[in-house]
Amino acid sequence: MASDAPDGLALMQMMARGDIPPPSISQTMGMAPSSVERGRVVFESTADDRHLNPLGGVHGGFAATVLDSVTGCAVHTMLEAGVGYGTIDLQVKFLRPVPTGETLLAEGTVVHVSRNLATADGKLTTRDGKLLATATATCFIKRG
Repeated sequence: MASDAPDGLALMQMMARGDIPPPSISQTMGMAPSSVERGRVVFESTADDRHLNPLGGVHGGFAATVLDSVTGCAVHTMLEAGVGYGTIDLQVKFLRPVPTGETLLAEGTVVHVSRNLATADGKLTTRDGKLLATATATCFIKRG
């Protein structure tokens, strides 16, 4: 990759500012970054009728996907240009039902980064701080 290519933090900040388009999963999940710093990201996300399970509640996959996104993106902020990553393991704890039509906050924070692995924690909350779900992710790091 070219030496002037942005590192993971710069790339995530460019996406948050709208300088580059977000990945398509952002539209599917009604999710957008609201804060990006080294080792930490916050996304806003809103569940809607597309995310319901057969019983009419928000499917657990909604919270899992949003938490996978913020934990992975937090790891991404720690990586050099041209370095990739992917989720190996995602452990999610569902604590409360996810509401529809309400803007939620998802925060991912890096716990540890080594040459080949990284771990991050995530939490999904309502705007008034009610904890809906938590997650811990392990990511592989692909260098060169």
